[in-house]
Amino acid sequence: MLIKRIVTGIIEENCYIVSLNGKALIIDPGDEPSKIKDEIEELEVRPIAILLTHTHYDHIGAVEDIRQAYGIPVYVSPLEQDWLGDPQKNFSSTKERLVKVGEAENEFVMEKIYELDGFRFKVVPTPGHSPGSVSFLFEDELVAFTGDALFKGSVGRTDLPGSEPEKLLSGIRKYLFVLPDETRIFPGHRDDSTIGHEKETNPYFN
Repeated sequence: MLIKRIVTGIIEENCYIVSLNGKALIIDPGDEPSKIKDEIEELEVRPIAILLTHTHYDHIGAVEDIRQAYGIPVYVSPLEQDWLGDPQKNFSSTKERLVKVGEAENEFVMEKIYELDGFRFKVVPTPGHSPGSVSFLFEDELVAFTGDALFKGSVGRTDLPGSEPEKLLSGIRKYLFVLPDETRIFPGHRDDSTIGHEKETNPYFN
């Protein structure tokens, strides 16, 4: 499984193209759709779905462009389905460009294992940064996409409407820190890390 990180927008959000056997999942296409499409073409892969860790504007700004370009479905937490088309809820109402995304075709079931064209991953709730934040665990590959829950050396902001600090730390401990130490984490911003490194050094847990 190949993981390609694309840094998008002024907030430097991480979009990921996760590819296997010529097919790809697009995780959090946040901005700069042409940049994402160029990388897809460069990799010579066929996108099959868009997976969203949460629906703040910097993670969904390119969703509609990518969905329409490749004719693929979007997956989102049921707690944030209505955030996609609501600039107030996705926090784009005060930005230069309002972000309005059409309804997602699929709503995640928590703790369910999904199998999509050879990809196998588990969706777990990691709320606290936003109510519907989730993480994707590719346990066979020792990989986790943590959105804005767990970062290298930090955690997601909890000073936003809908944020809950205690839930954030609790969810990380319950669903992420139980993974093998060598599990690589790919967050919504900044560089990747490992579960072991964060358990030992992340100041929010030490």
